[in-house]
Amino acid sequence: MAAQAGAVAYVHATQFATDSVQRLARRIAAIAPVDAARVFPVSGGSEANETALKLARSYHVARGDLDRHVVLARAGAYHGNSRGALDASDRSLMRAEYEPWLGQTVRVPMANPYRDQRSGAEHAAELDRIIRDTGPDRIAALIAEPISGATLGALVPLGDYWPAVAEVCKRHGILLILDEVMTGFGRTGAWFAADHWGIRPDIITAGKGASGGYWPLGLCIAAGAVYDTVTEAGNFVHGFTWSHHPVGAAVAEATIGVIEREALVEASRELGESARAWLGEALGDHPNVGDIRGLGLLIAVEFVSDRGSKAPFDRRHRVAERIVDAAFERRLTLYPCGSAVNGSVGDAVLLGPPLCVSPKELAEMTERLVDGVRAVLPA
Repeated sequence: MAAQAGAVAYVHATQFATDSVQRLARRIAAIAPVDAARVFPVSGGSEANETALKLARSYHVARGDLDRHVVLARAGAYHGNSRGALDASDRSLMRAEYEPWLGQTVRVPMANPYRDQRSGAEHAAELDRIIRDTGPDRIAALIAEPISGATLGALVPLGDYWPAVAEVCKRHGILLILDEVMTGFGRTGAWFAADHWGIRPDIITAGKGASGGYWPLGLCIAAGAVYDTVTEAGNFVHGFTWSHHPVGAAVAEATIGVIEREALVEASRELGESARAWLGEALGDHPNVGDIRGLGLLIAVEFVSDRGSKAPFDRRHRVAERIVDAAFERRLTLYPCGSAVNGSVGDAVLLGPPLCVSPKELAEMTERLVDGVRAVLPA
C-alpha cells in the first residue's frame, strides 16, 4: 500500500515500491475523494474488493475490536467472483453453486428509485435498524456500488441517499467501502461517482477504467487514518502474485494523464446527458421501455412487460440477451443485465462507450441500440 508521501507499507515485509507505483499513488491521492489516500494496486476488481474487505477487518482488529467481522452489502449487489467478494454479492446465478461456502454477509436494501421511492432518510433509518439488530459492535464495513452496475443496470440513488447512509456508518464506527470498479475514473462524469454526492468514504475500490483496458489492474484506495491504524499495529498480512506491478502502475498513470489532458471526465458528463436525451426521444414512449437512466457514459435501459405495473418479463424470454444479440448484429456491443429488478429477474442493457467517444460515434451507437430494441420489441 503506497503512501501519498512515498512511504510504503507492503505485505511480506517488502520495503520499497517501484517509482511507478509511488507516482501512481500520488496521482490518485490528488483526485480520489478519500482523505490522505493510500493506494494498494492489484490485478482486478475482485482482488481490489477482497483487499478492501480484509483491510476493513484488519483495521478493527488493530483497534482491538475483535468482534467486528460482519460485512453489510446491499440486495442486488455485485462485487466480484472471488470468495469474499462473491459473498458480498447478491447475484443468484453466480452464487448458486457456491452457496455452501457463503453466508457471512448481512443484506441491506438496494437503492432503486425506479421501483422504490423511499427517501435517503428512510433508507438510512432502515440501515440503522439493521445495524442495531445485527449489533453495531459486530459490523466491520458496508460495501456498495455508488451507482449499481452489472447486476441492476446503472441505478442512480436519489440525491439524499449517500450522505444519509454515510452518516449512519460513521455514527456506528462502520467503514464505508465504495466499489467504484465500474464507476471510477470518469465513467459517470466525475473522477469518482462519490464526487456527485460530496461524500468521502473510508475505502474506494477501482479497476476497469483505471488502466483504460490496456493492463489488468485494480486498486484499493484507503483513507490515511485506516492505513495508519493498520500499519502502526503491524503489517497488513495480505497480497497477490501481481500486487504492485510496476507496468500496471505506469499504464494507470499514463491513462490518468490522457483523461486529464483530453478533458474526458467533462466529456463523459456532457455526452452522457446527450445520449440519454436521444434515447428518451426515441424510446420514451415505447410500451416496453420502463426506465432510461445512468450518469455520464454509464447508460442503461430497463425493459418491462407492462409500463403501468413495471412488471418484468419472464426471464425465460431472455429479453436483454436478445437485444444484445440484435445490437451485435448491428455492430454494437452492449452488456446484458438479466437481473435488473432484484439480482435474479429483470431485463436491462448497459451502454458504456469509451470516454474518448465522439458525439457522432455516440449518436450512431444510440441509433443502433434503438434499432436493436425495436427489432426485439416492436412497439
